[in-house]
Amino acid sequence: LEDQGAGHFRRVVQNLKERGGNVTVDEDGKKERGIIVEALTPDFRGDLDLVSLVATSGLDVYAHNIETVERLQKRVRDHRAGYHQSLSVLRHVKTVNPNALTKTSIMLGLGESDEDIRATMRDLSDNGVDVVTFGQYLQPSRRHLPVKEYVTPEKYEEWRVEAEEVYGFRYCASGPLVRSSYKAGEFFLKNMVREHERERKKKAEEEAKLSVV
Repeated sequence: LEDQGAGHFRRVVQNLKERGGNVTVDEDGKKERGIIVEALTPDFRGDLDLVSLVATSGLDVYAHNIETVERLQKRVRDHRAGYHQSLSVLRHVKTVNPNALTKTSIMLGLGESDEDIRATMRDLSDNGVDVVTFGQYLQPSRRHLPVKEYVTPEKYEEWRVEAEEVYGFRYCASGPLVRSSYKAGEFFLKNMVREHERERKKKAEEEAKLSVV
């Protein structure tokens, strides 16, 4: 496909929104309706016009996985992907749709060091990423990379705390069985999207009052 599937992503999101509506809240901020759409996307080979096509489709959460730390990118990921290319995708989403939440996922147990992980969190935070998840890498077959380490649940919890309290991520799901579509995080993400809507509504009301004055 010439657009690498970006147009399909866009049409699906728009169709979902047409059928289910955008997230809205009533005047007292309590009654909510509409559906929340998250799209897990490729990097579109760094073509930011295609990223824009998806990011402006009406979605609420734009997910793109950086997969691993910078030092291990060439060993772990497809040669067409890249650490800085993924960062550029996540950063660009915010430039064309500041209201979208951006989300990424990192596999642990591939031989990364603590400093590798911290450097990745710094880079993600510096590029405006809202949500990060950490999960255990599992070897799909003998042809794939072996597991270097099975990270303990206690260490995953340490990473969760550090991600949120030190690097400022709005939410971090972290655990051996966590994946990018982690179910336990969906409730929190829904609340984040709805809180975004409340903030936008409140800001618009305040601006309307100022214009009247």
